[in-house]
Amino acid sequence: MAEKPKKPQKLKARLPRGLEDRGSAAINATRVMVEKIREVYERYGFEPVETPAMEYTDALGKFLPDQDRPNEGVFSFQDDDEQWISLRYDLTAPLARYVAERYGTENLVLPYRSYRFGYVYRNEKPGPGRFRQFMQFDADTIGTAAGGQSSAAADAEMCMMAADTMEALGIPRGSYVVKVNNRKVLDGVRDVLGIADDGQWLTVMRAVDKLDRLGIGGVKQLLGEGRKDESGDFTKGAGLKEADVALVVASVEESNEPIDPRLRDSKIGQQGREELEEIGKLVAASGYGSDRIRIDPSVVRGLEYYTGPVYEVELLLDTKDEKGRPVRFGSVGGGGRYDGLVSRFRGEVVPATGFSIGVSRLQAALTLLGKLDTRPEFGPVVVTVFDRERVADYQKFVASLRAEKIRAELYLGNPKNMGNQLKYADRRNSPCVIIQGSDEKARGEVQIKDLIEGAKAAAAIASNQEWRESRPAQFSCREDELVAKVREVLDRHGVKWG
Repeated sequence: MAEKPKKPQKLKARLPRGLEDRGSAAINATRVMVEKIREVYERYGFEPVETPAMEYTDALGKFLPDQDRPNEGVFSFQDDDEQWISLRYDLTAPLARYVAERYGTENLVLPYRSYRFGYVYRNEKPGPGRFRQFMQFDADTIGTAAGGQSSAAADAEMCMMAADTMEALGIPRGSYVVKVNNRKVLDGVRDVLGIADDGQWLTVMRAVDKLDRLGIGGVKQLLGEGRKDESGDFTKGAGLKEADVALVVASVEESNEPIDPRLRDSKIGQQGREELEEIGKLVAASGYGSDRIRIDPSVVRGLEYYTGPVYEVELLLDTKDEKGRPVRFGSVGGGGRYDGLVSRFRGEVVPATGFSIGVSRLQAALTLLGKLDTRPEFGPVVVTVFDRERVADYQKFVASLRAEKIRAELYLGNPKNMGNQLKYADRRNSPCVIIQGSDEKARGEVQIKDLIEGAKAAAAIASNQEWRESRPAQFSCREDELVAKVREVLDRHGVKWG
């Protein structure tokens, strides 16, 4: 007896870990955010540029987590000519390639000021707040005069622009701070300590980077023998001597105490302090006080990336998540000077500085803080189908609304039940629907049902009968008045799209 053919298994619909689907409300909130950021960046004279989502893997170079495994940290594949190609890990490395290809030509005006926004991709273990795809919005200045006030002015400008962007997004002064440090100051500490091993220095910097979370005590443990956390897991420390631990801690604490004598002999450290002082003067001269931009010696960013000033934008507001647990968002953006990135292609130092906003992370913060409107955007005006033999007439109404820049659609479901059409319009969050039966057609009229007013009337108590009658939720108008009357409904409720 022949076996019955196996019933084909249904494919299970599932989303890969570390990714998210986004609906219209979230997309609209992102659009509003991006537009506000763009306005600030363009006010500073930056112009847009767009690079592909993929680059040759070697163009990302040492900024990959592991060069020996091209698919570690980034999503990579081999082209038909066996070249490794990767999805971009950030927006800066592709910009460096873009600039290097055009450097010294008429196609690139120096100093080059550009902004970019888009998704970047990380092949890392996903977790709370850690996604494999997320959006960034960057601005960079490349090709200023090397060193001196020009470079300091470019760095100061990034800090001021970061502050202005936060306020444009509705975050008031006192609720954010742009913190500034200089990698050269930290390199001066390394000089004094005589740390030649890059791995040990990386451990030192990672310890310093945990100052906000662990406090001075925890950082001292990680600079020394190590630390055991609440779960009992032990993290090996940098193995510094007690005196060296004290030097590192003194160099990253905000203090008015005189500089440690051991640090004065480091030329690179002194250069870093002078650059910070110059940035401080420039932002102060432009009216940006320490409540907006301040020097913070504990800021550590891009250990293999930055060569001078580094900056970080921190939200100071506390809020609660959907489960009522306290949340402190911390850093939502940052950047710094990276004079070595373009030089990988050019063989010469090309001064560059940039700032990046983590749009996805900042959007999550602004949503919890109530700074973003996450309500669904209004849907289109829905023209219902009362008589299926007159679809052409109804489509003409749709076309007339669209011609006047009003979002509109014809109901394309089963027109048998008018109630279902109205339910559809409700679920689409439509501001109003258009109805024309045979009686209205004979009179050359249409019915406009104001769904927003109707919802208010339904919620009104009996004593509000006069109010309900004075603001009818459904009314008639001539066909040639359709656009104007729909516009009145939209204006009454402040309905705007995009």
